[in-house]
Amino acid sequence: MVVLVIGGAGYIGSHTARALRSAGHDVIIFDNLSTGYEILAQGFELVRADVLDRRALDRVLERADAIMHFAAHAYVGESVSNPRKYFHNNVEGGLALLNAAIEAGVNKVIFSSTCAVYGEVAKVPIDENMPRQPVNPYGVSKLFFEQALEAYDRAYGVRYASLRYFNAAGADAHGEIGEHHDPETHLIPLAIGAALGGPPLRILGTDYPTPDGTAIRDYIHVTDLADAHVRALSALLRNSSPAVTRFNCGTGIGHSVKQVVEAVERVSGRRVPVQVAPRRQGDAAALVADAFLIRETFGWSPQFSSLDTIVTTAWKWATKGKPRYRRTVV
Repeated sequence: MVVLVIGGAGYIGSHTARALRSAGHDVIIFDNLSTGYEILAQGFELVRADVLDRRALDRVLERADAIMHFAAHAYVGESVSNPRKYFHNNVEGGLALLNAAIEAGVNKVIFSSTCAVYGEVAKVPIDENMPRQPVNPYGVSKLFFEQALEAYDRAYGVRYASLRYFNAAGADAHGEIGEHHDPETHLIPLAIGAALGGPPLRILGTDYPTPDGTAIRDYIHVTDLADAHVRALSALLRNSSPAVTRFNCGTGIGHSVKQVVEAVERVSGRRVPVQVAPRRQGDAAALVADAFLIRETFGWSPQFSSLDTIVTTAWKWATKGKPRYRRTVV
């Protein structure tokens, strides 16, 4: 099976590419390297191109049996200030990919979606039947592609699974690859950076209606997330289409910002300096997944997603042989 991994030089895509290879699949990474890094694609065939480059897509789709689509801009705040960028890449680019795929006869797609499609929720844990009411352009762009997949399934027989991530975190257990964004906005790498002498960690809000006043999130190890993608693909290959096509990817357990800080201090043996700042507009008090469907459908169960394991792998990657990431201009 040849799997075309769109955005495979990014954080989650690169971990999934390695999981696919371990499962016996051939992998082609397709990435324009605008946010990904060439070093994360080492050891794989890399096609440096954009999803809006139809010629490049057509050439590579001739050899593909299935697609995993990770390529998206993913900063919520930036999506509010620059929605044009998000709809151009996430929506126009996504449709270009789907149209090229159906014309090439590739009808199996695993989509990297997000819990942002739910918007502001009335209760937690969040299950897949809750209304999809995103509150920012990033979430809207992801919901659009989910809806496009639904329509293409009915009209053209595109079989798919949309995996709605909660908070991906952690690093490869061997320390080979890990999390690196520019700019970095994720809590765990920012807390580790503060412990290593970087800027103090800004805690955005300590007055939430939670036990310690800080926001609660569901953290899922990136290796478990990669395994969910491989299992979803196996289900598509085995059954043409799973009975359910939209799945939450989380642990069902929430951790507060303060609990994450404590875990970083526990694992590192260092203090994490913090600064308290006001809440960020639109941030929910708690986002926790109900992951019953993915467990039942794919037999998936997180193996590395205890908070201390997540932080330990992230700390190992950040402190031992971490490569210097450089952006490649295409």
